[in-house]
Parts: sequence; structure tokens; C-alpha cells
Amino acid sequence: MPRAPKLASFPAIRGALKFYQVASIITGVGLLLLVAEMILKYTPIHVELFLGGSGGFLWFATAIAGVDCEWYSLFFPGSACEMVSTGDGINVSLAILVAHGWFYVVYLFACFRIWSLMRWPFLRFILLALGGIVPLLSFFMEARVAREVRTYLAEREASEASPLVSPEGQR
Repeated sequence: MPRAPKLASFPAIRGALKFYQVASIITGVGLLLLVAEMILKYTPIHVELFLGGSGGFLWFATAIAGVDCEWYSLFFPGSACEMVSTGDGINVSLAILVAHGWFYVVYLFACFRIWSLMRWPFLRFILLALGGIVPLLSFFMEARVAREVRTYLAEREASEASPLVSPEGQR
């Protein structure tokens, strides 16, 4: 049975929970943007979003298959296809990809912090980490973890604050 968190760590747990909640929401939004970007790029739409450049403020540029790449190779194992963008300016699609990747590292740190302070089993950490990989899971995990941690802290503080009645004192 895992050990319970120490009462002295409760303020740190509350801080870690807030950090986890913010990281979870940012990671979830970034993952949804990444999924939308992948759909736009790798389905028959074949576009990437650009900021500035010859197309205006925000515009979509065509993404074409690179040299020696057939579209059918995307759907068969062992095949690789590199997409080449025809746009100029700032590639917002690429920025979303990079930002989500780096923020996922921050999210993993937030997961590790709440997991270690709460002294949960390792499988729980794996489930928390999946929140940044499976679309929408981070939103559900954030709500569940926040509810569970707050409930645990409140119950534990209430049990520590209530005076213990000895069996001799009862009538």
C-alpha cells in the first residue's frame, strides 16, 4: 500500500495542482491544434497555415508531396512521405508542432510533481502522461485529478483537525 502524503507537503501539493491544471489545459489546447494541423496537412486538403508572406496576414499554403513520394505511401506501413510547403512567411503549423512538443515536456514535469507529492502508483503517472498524447484526455484528467486531490486534502485535514475520542471517554 502506498504511503500517504505528509501534512507538511499539503501547501506544495496545492501549488503543484494549480501548475498541473494550467499545464494540462495548455497542453490539451495545443494537442487539439496539432491534430487540426495534421488533418489539414495529411488529408486530401494538403494545406499549412502561414502568417505573413505573399498570401497576406493569415493564409493557407499548399503542402505537396516531396521528391520520391507517392500519396499512397502515407497509408501503408514502412512508407515515408515528406510534405513540402509552398508558402512563405512564418509557418504557424510548424510553430504549433514545436510549441506542443516543448510544452509537453513542461506538462510531464507537472504530472511528475503532482504524482510524486501525492505518492500515487507509477501506473497513475503513465495515465497522467497520456493526457498530452491522447486528444481531449488532458481535460478529463485535469478535472478528475483536481477533484480527487482537493477531496483527499479536505478529508485528511478534517480528520487531523477533529479530536480523537478515546473508547474510555464514550458512554
